[in-house]
Amino acid sequence: QVHLVESGGGLVQAGGSLRLSCVASGPTFSSRAMGWFRQAPGKERGYVAVISWNGGTYYADSVKGRFTISRDNAKNTVYLQMNSLQPEDTAIYYCAGKDYGATTDQNDYRYWGQGTQVTVSS
Repeated sequence: QVHLVESGGGLVQAGGSLRLSCVASGPTFSSRAMGWFRQAPGKERGYVAVISWNGGTYYADSVKGRFTISRDNAKNTVYLQMNSLQPEDTAIYYCAGKDYGATTDQNDYRYWGQGTQVTVSS
């Protein structure tokens, strides 16, 4: 069974940085698109960034220029580097995966981690 585990969340002051990691177990990681989604308190879960199997990247407008998604297929790991964090970035961040092509619709993603909390203080 595919299993995703996020790490790297925590409490950071506004303007600071965090790097989230997601380690996947199971087959065919290198052929999967991977994404990061987040859910703030009282809000719907939304798209943050996705990366295709061959490294193409896509970002939500709210994080473009501040966040960078990357992957290391040899380590079965996807990363989210978050810079210039703001209080509105506070959310639970979820790693997700799907087979084949990248999309930004969370309903297309079959595999999900349990999330890691990111809290940005002002």
